[in-house]
Amino acid sequence: MLWEQLLSDRRLGASASSRPASRSIARSDFERDYDRLVFSPPFRRLQNKTQVFPLPGKVFVHNRLTHSLEVSCLGRSLGSLVGDCLAERHPEAREVPLRSGLSAIVSAASLAHDMGNPPFGHSGERAISAYFTEGAGRRLEDQVRAEGGRWEDFVHFEGNANTFRLLTHQFRGRREGGFALTYSTLASTVKYPYSSEQAGTKGKFGFFQSEEETMREVAGTLGLIQRSTAPLSYVRHPLVFLVEAADDICYQIMDIEDASKLHLLPYSEATSLLEAFFTEEELRDVHAVCRTIGDDNERLGYLRSKVINLLVEECAAAFLDCEGALLAGTLAEPLIQLTSPHTRRAYEACSEVARARIYRAREVVDVELAGHRIFSALLDELIKAMEQPDHLYSRTLLSRVSSQYDTAQTTLYGKVQCALDYISGMTDLYALDLYRRLTGMNLPAV
Repeated sequence: MLWEQLLSDRRLGASASSRPASRSIARSDFERDYDRLVFSPPFRRLQNKTQVFPLPGKVFVHNRLTHSLEVSCLGRSLGSLVGDCLAERHPEAREVPLRSGLSAIVSAASLAHDMGNPPFGHSGERAISAYFTEGAGRRLEDQVRAEGGRWEDFVHFEGNANTFRLLTHQFRGRREGGFALTYSTLASTVKYPYSSEQAGTKGKFGFFQSEEETMREVAGTLGLIQRSTAPLSYVRHPLVFLVEAADDICYQIMDIEDASKLHLLPYSEATSLLEAFFTEEELRDVHAVCRTIGDDNERLGYLRSKVINLLVEECAAAFLDCEGALLAGTLAEPLIQLTSPHTRRAYEACSEVARARIYRAREVVDVELAGHRIFSALLDELIKAMEQPDHLYSRTLLSRVSSQYDTAQTTLYGKVQCALDYISGMTDLYALDLYRRLTGMNLPAV
């Protein structure tokens, strides 16, 4: 793959001939992508979507919005470090915005990376998949397959694939090309650039059947290497590795800090996990600063910032070391796994503690239990209403659905996808409120 082709400011839904001339040189097209995302309703709704811990709470831990903003900050730093080095490494590519473009693209893609995730964090994804594999949704499989729909899109429901749909699909009343982002920003959000037929045991994939042609267009324009045509599969856009690294760094390190504030981990243990990233010599300097900070939370915050800085620098170095493999599409490991052995051991220790002590904490499990019940009920009601649209109850329920969602889909695959579009766009509180109203547990005040 070639940087000259990988960095394209062409927008989805707009032909080159119809592209309006810019009135200002203050912002590049990639920076416009970032701004377009920030001002969008789906991005605002992330403020009431669970990251890991329940919302709201007495302690302000991360939600999807704050997480996405922090990932975007790290993405900008990673893009700047890598872009500066690549610009010096490739002086012949003066027409390619390596220095400024990488930073803006990775920052925008990082901002968008979780926008397709449903309410209640990753437990929401699992709850949706469970509805179609273990719940009442199993009855739909034969008809979906008979119509030519891809059942695997539902049983492996993926927030990453839903992000690509949210950003590119022309919902009713909306512009062609969805958000009309640049091809490079879109491709940099696709962490798993293959269809659900290759989801495997991890259940990961990057686009639904309905967005296959869009993926072909984006990949073809950017020159992404195609692995296979059926099922459709590509290698990653190289900048996906930077978006992934920013996300890996943020969620793992910030979860340790949040867990300490919520007293799921003792302060001493959280401190030890973060101090393990430093050598003895580095730790002496870190301790010298920590002794000047009297507040435990501030000391932990300082340690966290130092760890994040270390990880950003090492991941950027790993990207530059692997540039050849990235452009050849042969790199398989995430950048976080290509850091120094000392750093990797410390990161894996944080991961093990998070899996055992944080992600299975009672408060987190309670969110997952609630998500299963809520998603099952909402999907049941919405799909049945679209199957029987002339029934009185169905008409009343469907009148609540935003007009941007086409509830008059002719195929069952389309109806299910419409229900998932509506539900995945909800905030935690909206999904809970709608569930209570539909089940009669909560009625409007009289």
